[in-house]
Amino acid sequence: MLKQVQHDRLILIEKILNHKNIKKQIKEWQELGIINDDFSPSVILTLSGSEGEESDKKTLNPKYQYLPFDTKYFKDLELEILGLFNDGSAPLTTGLDNALDGWLIKSENYQALNTILPKFKEKVQAIYIDPPFNKEQDADYFYSVKYKDASWITLLENRLQVARDLLSDRGSIFVRCDYNGNMYVRLLMNEIFGEGNFRNEIVVNKSIRIKTEGNKFPTWHDSIINFSKYSDNVYFSHITVRREKEEWRSIDTEGESCNVIPQNLLHLFSLKNIKYDEKGNPISMARIILGKEILPRKGRRFPSQEVIIQLEKQDKIRLSENNNPQMLKPSEIYLTDNWSDIYGYSSEWSFPTENSEILLKRVIESTSNGMDSCFRRNDAIQDANNSVIPAQAGIQKNNKRDIILDFFLGSGTTTAVAHKLGRKWIGIEMGEHFYTVVLPRMKKVLAGDKSGISKKVNWQGGGFFKYYELEQYEDTLRKVKYEDADLFDNPHQDPYNQYGFMKDLKLLEALEIDYKKNKVKVDLNRLYDGIDIPETLSNLLGKWIKKITPDYVEFEDGEKINLKDLDYKLIKSLIWW
Repeated sequence: MLKQVQHDRLILIEKILNHKNIKKQIKEWQELGIINDDFSPSVILTLSGSEGEESDKKTLNPKYQYLPFDTKYFKDLELEILGLFNDGSAPLTTGLDNALDGWLIKSENYQALNTILPKFKEKVQAIYIDPPFNKEQDADYFYSVKYKDASWITLLENRLQVARDLLSDRGSIFVRCDYNGNMYVRLLMNEIFGEGNFRNEIVVNKSIRIKTEGNKFPTWHDSIINFSKYSDNVYFSHITVRREKEEWRSIDTEGESCNVIPQNLLHLFSLKNIKYDEKGNPISMARIILGKEILPRKGRRFPSQEVIIQLEKQDKIRLSENNNPQMLKPSEIYLTDNWSDIYGYSSEWSFPTENSEILLKRVIESTSNGMDSCFRRNDAIQDANNSVIPAQAGIQKNNKRDIILDFFLGSGTTTAVAHKLGRKWIGIEMGEHFYTVVLPRMKKVLAGDKSGISKKVNWQGGGFFKYYELEQYEDTLRKVKYEDADLFDNPHQDPYNQYGFMKDLKLLEALEIDYKKNKVKVDLNRLYDGIDIPETLSNLLGKWIKKITPDYVEFEDGEKINLKDLDYKLIKSLIWW
């Protein structure tokens, strides 16, 4: 079966390479800097014969296995591409939504959060947001920040309420802010998440540039306020960092005490340093260190003789110039809430408020689980309704990976890092830089982007994500048209059961009403081109997609919905509002 899947995948790649729109895809790769200007699609598939042998079998060239195909260029092949992930029957495959690495959504975030709530309620493991800061004037980036205090708090409150509903019981949320907002964020999150669920206020440096600020100390740090949903059940993993150079410290600690002398070392101790406890055991404050009997400094004590022996065996103990015993500090240091060793901002993608990848790596690794250590994604194709998928698509593993959410996505750092760390992710952004910064960045991640943490985590590329745009309330209002309706102009229906307000032409044009047969036919594509009906139903019903065919969508619970004869009752909340 696995060989058949691989064969089908190669056949599909060949269809894509021979498609009329392949030149558009190649142009996009060139604009992303993934390939050179002289690239030819013929090099993606190569003959599989070894040196000196001839073969007509083609294989995928490893050099190009992470090229991200965007299905917006190959709409007639889209369902065939998704079929690699659809039904879960092939070895190592899963249903479609389980195979996806992430969802990238262009939308105002409050609307988006409420839209995805039925589908992702209590499924998100970690949330990180860097909202616009609480200021009185606009800054040189993409959000208006003319909120200040009460308005700014309301902006966050509405969104954080929904965010809490999305978090799993073991989940955590991180909110980045500066000195203008940290006290408000803490109090607001006390109210929403509960004061007992506060975990940390983490300090992180802004950047390497320090600006003098008149008659006060320069401001060089931001705060990250961290809460859990439930403190007694939160998932947390301590993070360590490697010490840059060897460091030694005195082995003695505060407080005097005596320990029992091991019998095999008793002959090394001088009589003046030996005392006896109530049981008659010889005890001493001194220790034998590197062959010498040494007393601790006044008011101090040494660790036990057994610990010292172990340190000597590991070459982790020495004597200083004044014969003070020292031990080598551990090479790995546990992180505290002081993250001033890293910079919170970066400039890899020329975005003014771009969070650094190393910052998000700490956030994500400390509060979520990734893919199994034995499994690395090496498959990528994109479906642009959108989805993005790599050339190695179809060889998936059914493992439950934690979901990371960022609904003030900015430049896309959170989703990029989550992807490289093997987590699933959801990114929400409303600005036009969704298309000019975020989407290109995520496509380059699939292609094996080497920036940020890529070298540290040995990121090679691969993955599969969907991106789409939600209709905004403003778009709906802008297109609404009304006309007078006569309640008595329909001889086939009781006037008191009719749509009792004015007719909304924009919404009603999606319906074909047969009054004689009392039947309503729905065609959402009359509203917009390329509406993703399966994803719309998935969000409305709160169900994950298993399979999509030309005729129906199947969900993980086994329910199938006919896409060609859609029951208007399923989407009535979209038609009447």
